[in-house]
Amino acid sequence: MSVETQLPTMRERFMAVRRLSEELCKHLAAEDFVVQTMPDVSPAKWHLAHTTWFFETFLLKKFIAGYRDYHPRYSYIFNSYYNAVGDRHCRANRGQLSRPTVAEVFEYRHAVNERMQALLEDPDPAAADEISALIELGLHHEQQHQELMITDLKHVFACSPLHPVYWNCAILYAQSTPPLRYTRFPESVQAIGHDGNGFGYDNEFPRHDKIVPAFQIGSRLITNGEYIEFITDGGYERPELWLSDGWSAVRQQQWRAPLYWDLEGNDWHYFTLNGYVKVNPYVPVCHVSFYEADAFARWKGKRLPSEEEWEVAFRNEEIAGNFVDRRYFHPVALDACSPESSQAYGDVWEWTSSPYVGYPGYRPAAGAVGEYNGKFMCNQKVLRGGSCATSQSHIRPTYRNFFYPDQRWQFMGIRLADDGLEL
Repeated sequence: MSVETQLPTMRERFMAVRRLSEELCKHLAAEDFVVQTMPDVSPAKWHLAHTTWFFETFLLKKFIAGYRDYHPRYSYIFNSYYNAVGDRHCRANRGQLSRPTVAEVFEYRHAVNERMQALLEDPDPAAADEISALIELGLHHEQQHQELMITDLKHVFACSPLHPVYWNCAILYAQSTPPLRYTRFPESVQAIGHDGNGFGYDNEFPRHDKIVPAFQIGSRLITNGEYIEFITDGGYERPELWLSDGWSAVRQQQWRAPLYWDLEGNDWHYFTLNGYVKVNPYVPVCHVSFYEADAFARWKGKRLPSEEEWEVAFRNEEIAGNFVDRRYFHPVALDACSPESSQAYGDVWEWTSSPYVGYPGYRPAAGAVGEYNGKFMCNQKVLRGGSCATSQSHIRPTYRNFFYPDQRWQFMGIRLADDGLEL
């Protein structure tokens, strides 16, 4: 497809992604936009401005002659971690910024949108390919921040004793779930990573051959009910189930259940973006750390899959499921009437046992955008599959998300695996 053919589609996609960010804020009060409840959380206002700053910094400044900053201090305030671009405001202090106001942030977004539309209407033919590639990166970047904004708002709302509802919607909860079975894959040499067809982040490259020993992987995600069995069996009180750092986190953080769970009498309740409700035993468990996922797997006599195993198991499966497009903002139960579904995509990000490192031959992209992924390849774990806060158009079988093993506020869940012995 020629660049001339791509650009009208790019204009439509650009505005669709930008509109979604604002749609996700339509139920917020002005006060909701500015709260930061922990250093990992950013105010919704900051997410809206940072994604705008990305397009202004990496496209408008570069490709529009004589372009002047919308505001001389916005680059300092809304830069996240791009050292090559300049100094930036302290991440942990983003919630201290009452200015710019929410209204001013929306004015900033709309002004940059107009300039971006003009750029797309009349791009320099010599730079059209580079413009297209940077816009594609910027759109996926904004989709990541849409997901983070939802995740952060959940943490913000959960801190309120009022248990505010972010988005009222009717979720059909199944009253059963199919039995957990395991599919066996024989040992093989597999091509792992992005094949170059379509968009991919630099951490998905280069595609490389890897020997994947025989393994077996769970047919579905682990449910709340199954996790409650772990809790009831003293899972949080048995150090033999935990990695050393995980046991330290349990003791220091006083973990007794997934994030957002509370025990009321004999019943577990949890905070969701649809309100504070009783835990549904058939829904996939979420908001667990890598340490909790690993301990649960040990308790079951299993383990977490490697990212290569996950990719081999689900690379040919249709990318469909409970994404943000459905506006549920919470995992949903796998109905017993749909036993063919594996829940590989959507619902919750699935922890793997794999460290987040570069593939053999990996090289970060040149320039400031090279800071996007490579600089974080240390002490983190890979997650696969997307979640109920992820856009369906954003995910792919080779997508590598990454978080620190003690983090829980993202929509993170569990799938079990084992070595490839016959059951």
